[in-house]
Amino acid sequence: MENAEPHTSEECRILDDGCALRRFLDLFCNRWTSLAVNALARGTQRFGELQRLIPGISKKMLSETLRNLEEAGLVKRVAFAEVPPHVEYSLTDLGRQFVPPLDVLSTWAEEHEDALNAVREHKLTCCK
Repeated sequence: MENAEPHTSEECRILDDGCALRRFLDLFCNRWTSLAVNALARGTQRFGELQRLIPGISKKMLSETLRNLEEAGLVKRVAFAEVPPHVEYSLTDLGRQFVPPLDVLSTWAEEHEDALNAVREHKLTCCK
């Protein structure tokens, strides 16, 4: 077996379980996370509003996603002791700081949509 090229310090960091980028990817490599952040970038939302803004998300998955974002410090949850009780969700300062990088990823995907579709089509036709 040939020796692989040595890793750069940046590569070693991402391969490390404790790497900040790796922890970030663990959280954000779920499509619901990015969609929830995008919906909350519009402003404070109630649970039902979020569910309407995010097509296809189940109540269970939305609850889990919001809980994970809250635990990560990106979402603030405020429960109102009213009749009927309700809960509002909003991005924290840290959560709002993620919106611009998310916009960059969205722009990249839009700019490369044709190429990405061509690759997917090629894989679908060649692998049947």
